[in-house]
Amino acid sequence: MKKIHIALSVENIASSVEDYSKRLECQPCLVIKDEYALWRTDTVNFSIRKDITAVPGSLRHMGWEDDSAGEFSQETDVNGLVWERFSAQQQADEINEIWPSTDYRVAE
Repeated sequence: MKKIHIALSVENIASSVEDYSKRLECQPCLVIKDEYALWRTDTVNFSIRKDITAVPGSLRHMGWEDDSAGEFSQETDVNGLVWERFSAQQQADEINEIWPSTDYRVAE
């Protein structure tokens, strides 16, 4: 399956989790306190991150969660927007590399 991925920079993870959970009508599948949250619904892979290199409220990147992705890839479109392509497991691996104590596992 292929679903759109949207990654935003936020100032406050806790208040953003509350807001976006209401908007997405579900709770995130992962929250890393004060740093990151991830929602995986049937239609969207949505993440937020407190990122000091990006303005809060800005789009960090977009992409595709794609079961057929053989490897993580990244490219920039004609407007300078970064697009990633990855499988759910590749995303989990990246999360666990950045935050090793998380031990995030993909729930299918």
